[in-house]
Amino acid sequence: MATGIVFDIKKYAIHDGPGIRTTVFLKGCPLDCPWCHNPESKNPHPEKVSVQPPQKEKTIGRAWTVEEVIREVMQDLIFYEESGGGVTFSGGEPLMQIEFLTELLAASKTNGLHTAVDSSGCVAWEKLARILPWTDLFLYDLKIIDDDEHQKYTTASNVLILENLEKLTKSGIPLRIRIPLIPGITDTAQNIADLLQYLSGLKNITGIGLLPYNQLGEDKLQRYGITNRLGKLRPQSPAELKAIAARFQDRGYSVKIGD
Repeated sequence: MATGIVFDIKKYAIHDGPGIRTTVFLKGCPLDCPWCHNPESKNPHPEKVSVQPPQKEKTIGRAWTVEEVIREVMQDLIFYEESGGGVTFSGGEPLMQIEFLTELLAASKTNGLHTAVDSSGCVAWEKLARILPWTDLFLYDLKIIDDDEHQKYTTASNVLILENLEKLTKSGIPLRIRIPLIPGITDTAQNIADLLQYLSGLKNITGIGLLPYNQLGEDKLQRYGITNRLGKLRPQSPAELKAIAARFQDRGYSVKIGD
């Protein structure tokens, strides 16, 4: 049975798919987004960091077996059954630990759980194809359509990301698009227009989740002593978020702010 590196398990999650869920966060990510609210997820290995204040050492991530994770997840079975929830695998990028993720999904389905995978899509298609039989919902992150801008901010091209999304829309598995709204970067009028134009050619998208800028990432960078490459950004106002949501709703999408 596979083991993997998990850095957090969040109970009673209500923003990572339908109903009440448990979200399992796997370590490792191929992107390097400066706004990431889980900067501790990027390194695929357990790591010791100096947390301040107070100054103390903390180990982020540890090895879990599939059995240990499923046992933890199944503790809240009654909440899933009552709310139509289940388990979500996130990160980082959970598909970086493909053996572990595949076994986790298969074991979850064996136990009758609804499964969701939150992915950046920046992985080989073969990995996504491998987990299709055990995935009920994809939460697919889209950030920037212009490839030069995408590379500038995430250090990776979005060509593979978009190709994978187009293939997933043909799989028949429900897809929910999640868009992190980063002030001056992803929430610009041009990027929103680009996103709308691109998505208009795709089917099987069940809705759009707009993720307002989360200053939690700034706080974590400070606590972990990591350089903040963006500085302090101003979160969008309710009116600004409503205006962005309206642009997607006008195209017929079901939109949720905060997802």
